[in-house]
Amino acid sequence: MSQGVRSLLLSCLAFSLMTVCVKQLSQGGIPTQQTILIRALISLALCLFALRRENISPWGHQKGLLVARGVTGILALFCFFESIANMPLASATVLRYTYPTFTALTAWLWLREPLKRNILAAIVVGWLGITLVARPDWLNTEVSRLTPLPVLVAVLGAMLAGVSFVTIRKLSKSDHKLVIILYFQLVSILFVLPFVITQGVWPNFNQWLLLCCVGGLTQLGQIWLTEGLGFIPAARATSINYVQVVFSALWAYWIFSEQLNSGMILGGLLVLGSTLISISATNKGETTKT
Repeated sequence: MSQGVRSLLLSCLAFSLMTVCVKQLSQGGIPTQQTILIRALISLALCLFALRRENISPWGHQKGLLVARGVTGILALFCFFESIANMPLASATVLRYTYPTFTALTAWLWLREPLKRNILAAIVVGWLGITLVARPDWLNTEVSRLTPLPVLVAVLGAMLAGVSFVTIRKLSKSDHKLVIILYFQLVSILFVLPFVITQGVWPNFNQWLLLCCVGGLTQLGQIWLTEGLGFIPAARATSINYVQVVFSALWAYWIFSEQLNSGMILGGLLVLGSTLISISATNKGETTKT
C-alpha cells in the first residue's frame, strides 16, 4: 500500500471518530461555533509546538492561497457541523460525501488533473455505496421531512470541501503540511470567536473531554489528509476518502446502537470496492512517490 493511500485511510479513521464526538456534543447543547473554536485552539497549539520543534517558519510561501484554504475549509466545516446538528446523521453524511464530484471537477478545471475512467468509476461506485450505507429507506421516508435550508447548507459544505481539497493539493507542492494546517486554524478562530463570545456555554467535564478529543483527532486527521494529498491527485484521494462512511457506520452501530441492515452492508462493500479501484489506479500512476 502506498504512503499516500495509508495516510488517507488513517485520516478517514480519525475524522470519523471526530464526527462521533461532534454529534455527542451537539446533543449535549454545545454550539457548533464553540466546538470549532476549541478544536481550532487545540490544533493551533499542537501546530505551533511542532513547527518550533522542527524549526519551520509558520508564515508559508503562498499566503493568499493559504488564507483561501482556511476560508473554504472553515466554511465547509461549519456547514458540515451544522448539518450534523440539524439533520439525521445518515442524511448529513450522505450529503457531505457528494464532495468528491466537486473535488474532481475543481481539480480538472484548476489543476488540469485528468478525469480518468477508473477514477470516475470509483466515484460512482462509492456514491452508490454511500447511499446504501446511509440506509436505502432514507430516500423514501426521512427525505420528505427534511427542510430545505439544512439540505442546502450540507450541499454547500460539500462544494466548499471540494474546493478546499484541491487548494491543499496545490499548496502541498510549496508549503509544509503543518503550515497549511496552521493557517486553517487561525482563520477558523477568527471566524467563530465573535459567535462564541456572545453565544458560548461552559462545558461540563465530559464535554471538555469530548472537545479535547475533537481537537486531537482533528490534528491527526489534518496531518494525514495533507500528507496524502501531497502524494495522490485530488480526484483519486477523495474517492479513497469514501471509506470514512464505513467507519462512521460502524461507530453508529457500536456507540449509538443504530442497527446495520443488508443495504448498509452492501453499501460498505461498494465503498471498499471504490477504495480498491482508486488504490489500483494510484499504484499504477504514482509509483514514483511511494
